Amino acid sequence: MTEQTLHEQLKDYYAKETGAIESPLGDYRVDVVRGDLLIEIQTRSFSSIRDKLRDLVGNHRIRLVHPIAYQKWIIRLDKTGKQVQRRKSPKKGRVEEIFYELVYMPKLLGNSNFELEVVMVDLDEYWIDDGKGSWRRRRWSIHDKRMLELRERHLFASPEDFKKLLPESLPTEFTSRMVAKETGLNIRVSQKMLYCLSKIVRNFNTM
Repeated sequence: MTEQTLHEQLKDYYAKETGAIESPLGDYRVDVVRGDLLIEIQTRSFSSIRDKLRDLVGNHRIRLVHPIAYQKWIIRLDKTGKQVQRRKSPKKGRVEEIFYELVYMPKLLGNSNFELEVVMVDLDEYWIDDGKGSWRRRRWSIHDKRMLELRERHLFASPEDFKKLLPESLPTEFTSRMVAKETGLNIRVSQKMLYCLSKIVRNFNTM
């Protein structure tokens, strides 16, 4: 599976703000370097980048950028790569979906050298009929993703920024089901959200 086009688009977008692309740093290459700020673009699971972030965040300011599809069009390609269908997904993404990934590295979230930027984008997602994909997609693989428009940028630079995602209508003590009801999120996102927020507060208070 590849999301190379989306990754390159975002890398170019952040580099145009006076940044150097693919700069070597020790054993790593950093997507964009802007002064003393290192910017890493991660379009896939955070599980594959958490070790790199843990190594770098001790001595460097790190911003992790992750896209979430606000609107998405699914383009199906046959085995030869020819387009056979294009349809709009009925689902619209929300910034809170970032907690699906943040559960892989909650301890980083209270680190003063670490910040997260969630970008809401419209995109084309290309599926190819290769028989190797997820059973949920009936074995179609995600071949590529291409950004059509960058709608919003949400920067989380401190624990307080994450707390702003909780609705003010919640009581002092609340559960994930109460969060789901107040926000319209599904229960799985609400559970992951509260898990990460509890880690943020705990780590921040012990720093």
